[in-house]
Amino acid sequence: MRKLVWILPVLVVAAAASACGTAKSGPSAPSVAAGSNPCAVKNLALLHPGTLTIGTDNPAYSPYFTGGPGGGWTGQYNNNPYTGKGFEAAVAYAVAKQMGFTNSQVKWAVTHFNQSYAPGPKNFDFYLAQVSITPKRAETVDFSSPYYTENQAVVTLKSNRYAHATSVADLHGAKLGTQLGTTSYDLINNVIKPGPQPAAYHTLNDAINGLKAHQIDGIVVDLPTAFYMTAVQIPNSTIVGQFPASAGGSGQFGLVLAKNSPLTSCVDKAIAALKSNGTLDQIQTTWLSDKANAPVLH
Repeated sequence: MRKLVWILPVLVVAAAASACGTAKSGPSAPSVAAGSNPCAVKNLALLHPGTLTIGTDNPAYSPYFTGGPGGGWTGQYNNNPYTGKGFEAAVAYAVAKQMGFTNSQVKWAVTHFNQSYAPGPKNFDFYLAQVSITPKRAETVDFSSPYYTENQAVVTLKSNRYAHATSVADLHGAKLGTQLGTTSYDLINNVIKPGPQPAAYHTLNDAINGLKAHQIDGIVVDLPTAFYMTAVQIPNSTIVGQFPASAGGSGQFGLVLAKNSPLTSCVDKAIAALKSNGTLDQIQTTWLSDKANAPVLH
């Protein structure tokens, strides 16, 4: 009987530990041998062992993803991330390589923008789709150290009465739109404050169609996207101007990971190395070199 009394508490503790283990939403880290590199591929807590699963939105836009559709990624403005072409595709593969993965070990998963930082399990190891780092989003997910700092800008048709605005005050009365859940949407509400309720679109493609149909006066997006929109996607359009950091018009993009992900520190190490050796600067020069200057709206 004394032996049985001794065993029961042990079984209860073991059962409780097992129950706690099943409550985790993400993969658990493999056991790491003493002296082993915790960021070695074999030691990473991955969604699928040996494969790095990277999430992004669909559609995925140039200049962040280019090279045309394919590989199951379809749509007029959607581009196949497996090509590695475009700023964020190049960043993703550079981070993967720095972490020890080959291109063939990278798998892409579709996740809509708003879902990337929503609470709950993830279908990716990390995600990128111009997700700005904010305290509110960081309550439910981890962010890597930033890989890009961007400014917001306004795009409109050349024929629109707001095309020649030179200040934020000049945009008063404008009906502006952008993708729902973005910092661009917050900028309209909190900084520009044009008066009319901003139009919230499910995708930027919907916002583009809204502008072409004259449903809105302008679209607020990050500056590289604004350059692409005016050069390729929206005929007879122009960049009205960009917003300075002092006006809350800039932000930093970070890779999104599950909250308290054991991968976060390893991803941060990879980004730090890419900054130190100049790779991130090279990628930015290759894919985001502005071909024109956009005036600053104060």
